[in-house]
Amino acid sequence: MITVRNVTLRRGSNVVLQGATFTLNPGEKAGLVGHNGAGKSSLFALLTGRLHADQGDIDFPPRWQIGEVAQGMPETDDGATDFVLQGDLPLMRAQQQLAAAVAADDGHAIAEAHVALDEAGAFDAKARAQALLLGLGFQAAQLDAPVNSFSGGWRMRLQLARALMCPADLLLLDEPTNHLDLDALVWLENWLQRFAGTLVVISHDREFLDAVTKVTLHVDQGAVTRYAGNYTAFELMRAERLAQAASAYTRQQERIAHLQRFIDRFKAKATKARQAQSRVKALARMEKLAPVLTASDFAFEFREPQSLPNPMLVLKDVSCGYPPPAAAEGGDAAADAGASGSAAAGSTVIVRHVARTVLAGQRIGILGANGQGKSTLVKTIARVLPALSGTVTEGKGLAIGYFAQQEMDLLHADDTPLQRMTRLARDLGAATGQDTREQALRNFLGQFRFDGEMVQRAVGTLSGGERARLVLATIVWQRPNLLLLDEPTNHLDLTTREALSIALNEFEGTVLLVSHDRALLREVCDEFWLVRGGAQGGGVEPFDGDLDDYQRWLLERSRAAVRGVAAPPRPVAAAALVPKAPTRPAPAAAPVPQPANSPRDDRKTKAAARQRLADTTRPWRHEIAQIDKRLSALAAERADAEAALAGGSVAPAEIADLARRLNHVAAETSVLEERWLELQALVESAQGQPG
Repeated sequence: MITVRNVTLRRGSNVVLQGATFTLNPGEKAGLVGHNGAGKSSLFALLTGRLHADQGDIDFPPRWQIGEVAQGMPETDDGATDFVLQGDLPLMRAQQQLAAAVAADDGHAIAEAHVALDEAGAFDAKARAQALLLGLGFQAAQLDAPVNSFSGGWRMRLQLARALMCPADLLLLDEPTNHLDLDALVWLENWLQRFAGTLVVISHDREFLDAVTKVTLHVDQGAVTRYAGNYTAFELMRAERLAQAASAYTRQQERIAHLQRFIDRFKAKATKARQAQSRVKALARMEKLAPVLTASDFAFEFREPQSLPNPMLVLKDVSCGYPPPAAAEGGDAAADAGASGSAAAGSTVIVRHVARTVLAGQRIGILGANGQGKSTLVKTIARVLPALSGTVTEGKGLAIGYFAQQEMDLLHADDTPLQRMTRLARDLGAATGQDTREQALRNFLGQFRFDGEMVQRAVGTLSGGERARLVLATIVWQRPNLLLLDEPTNHLDLTTREALSIALNEFEGTVLLVSHDRALLREVCDEFWLVRGGAQGGGVEPFDGDLDDYQRWLLERSRAAVRGVAAPPRPVAAAALVPKAPTRPAPAAAPVPQPANSPRDDRKTKAAARQRLADTTRPWRHEIAQIDKRLSALAAERADAEAALAGGSVAPAEIADLARRLNHVAAETSVLEERWLELQALVESAQGQPG
């Protein structure tokens, strides 16, 4: 059992924890949550002994083995499997014991060392290490590759695998999902569910916390409060607790005000002096409740696009990747290759033969393992990379808002937020129709929590979450109609993630989203593309299913790989269907006997029919939504005008103007209602036709 009693921790003049008290039982899995800077990582450092409390006690069994992901980037030429094996500390100690015994030629010690090796699972240790690597997304050919040959993100996966290799009694994980794609995240989630020890995990991924944890420790204003339940249960219980605390505070303030009024009224009267003095003492003895203070909510919105071209984009036989160095420098070779329809010699092609259409109002989630080409596809659409072949046709008035996976790709370290916004406002000029004065820019940055002197801080000194909010601010300013978001939540806390989800759902344009945050994907996207590129090449296909289907397919594929059998087919729709105008139904032909379909074929047929119906009706449904919005505005305008006329306060000269405006409103309403009926009839007709 872990027992934390009245722990106080100071870092300089800052009190990080004040009287923190909680317990964790053996085998419990706890999520450690709280806003950035609340003290979560400091609590981890206390548990591992890297920091020592200024006051209070932390107790847990001294023989417990603690597993933790090392934060430093590993620098070694050891092979990946050997590096992960080194995380099994009991195995390493047993191997050192055997080496010492052999060097001393001590037969008894050699026998004891072999027993220790057997207890440490030496005979299947290599297989366990490689299973961890494969689960986290490494390929079989990479299992013995030197650690230094991997990029930074993959080295952090190696650190995670090394921590998981340790047979820990207490496992501490600080944001373990940050460098994982959805495939590896699903695997890690299942691994942690089977983990037998005690787990404490810091994460901003709501679904990950809900799936893995059964206890929530909330760090707020120096205190740690334990809640029984996962993150969703914690939110409900905390909301109820805050409501009760606010109600108790309000009642106490009313009681204090009542006592104070009595004291003020009667303290000077001799006949009431004793009663007044009694109330003074009661007021002094009363334990004052503090007002309920919570972190202010963060909210923003994407402004209405100035136009909505439809289609937004048409990609025809596009190959995405990286041009040869000469083309990257000059650009001519890449342009020639794109025009000719074939990739230039020396190009690195990641995704091939992409043939997709992006329509106004679509919400598309892009799925696929790391290295398959999701970011490469997004960069090609964002014009960061040229198309190596094929054609990309953009709709007239297309305005792209691009969030890069690495925020610094879009920022300059020496800039300040105010300088960045000033330059953006100057480059765009009056195109967005917004106030470009310095005070207006300061006010705009304030909406994204850049207040006071923060607008003058160098971007290079900002935290990852602050840089992400600055990129979001620049995107909102540009008023895009197509959002390309590549892992936008990597450095965002839960409050900011929720604000982003709300803003995306209210956005009127099109969204293409790459993310391992399943809560965001579920809340925002209504269709998915699966990218299958990489060294083997491949393309982009519609994924016929939701995120649950995708997770099941990933798990089935993982199990098939372990058993050495063929991977299950991915549930992908038969073809990319482009919506087209409805045509008059042809006369019914005589039925032709067809062979009985299997259940799987039936599901595919029905899924294809649903996709066809959705693609066909989407433009009509979008126009219906726009008409509904305009009709609501007209109704409000009509009500205001009628109220002004009925009030009798309108000047005679304005009555005629109001009457004319009412006539215009009535005429526009009539036209829109007629169009609404036509569109609704088209939708109902399409839904009534057999798929």
